[in-house]
Amino acid sequence: MKKVLILIPSRMSAKRLPGKPLLKINNLPLISHVVKRGEEAELGEVIVCAEDKEIANAVEENGGRVILTGSHHNNGTERIYEGLKKLQLRGIEHVISLQGDEPAINPEDIKNLYSFMTKYNCEIGTLASTIKDKATLKNENVVKVKTSEKLKNNNFVIAINFFRDYFLKNELNIYHHHGIYCYKTETLEKFVNLKQTENEIKNRLEQLRAVDNNIKINVALSKSSPIGIDTNEDYLALKKIMEYKS
Repeated sequence: MKKVLILIPSRMSAKRLPGKPLLKINNLPLISHVVKRGEEAELGEVIVCAEDKEIANAVEENGGRVILTGSHHNNGTERIYEGLKKLQLRGIEHVISLQGDEPAINPEDIKNLYSFMTKYNCEIGTLASTIKDKATLKNENVVKVKTSEKLKNNNFVIAINFFRDYFLKNELNIYHHHGIYCYKTETLEKFVNLKQTENEIKNRLEQLRAVDNNIKINVALSKSSPIGIDTNEDYLALKKIMEYKS
């Protein structure tokens, strides 16, 4: 059995775009596109951890596997941990969390992140890409990460901070953060048993709980920069791109 599991947290009640997991591109719900990207990485089983039966039904109708979770979670990491516990699988050493609203994520990036995690034996790993314009840098919907050194194709560097607002005068080593995480299983358990920090709540960024508790997050450079769907405008833009390519 593979020692890595890919879990996708999903819920209908997103504040900015309610019901977005079931929005369709090429007649397939967004959540099912993400399942397919996870499967294309060919690392391990892919399972959606869903709060809502509507999502569960859609995933299963399109050939995916799903497990229902509670509605009390503060973030996706807490949701996937409940899913992991309910699955009761043995021998899982790493858990990869994919964002349910990034249907165009590159499977090669998922593979690359896992490869770095196993090579360097890190606690948490994530991805980021180069920011190419000021508009992206200043967009509060785009999460940024500042790293300890410049990202290259072959390094896995430490994240210093994550933020939404653009406030740094020193623009060195600031990248567009992508909401994919690979956790050592024991680190995932440690993370969810820590209390939310003021920094995490204020900035609406769950990864700051790790930073505030001295859990290192390593960052790799992604090959692509997938569009996350936060608004209806994001959805329509990505729908146009994906349907044109097909």
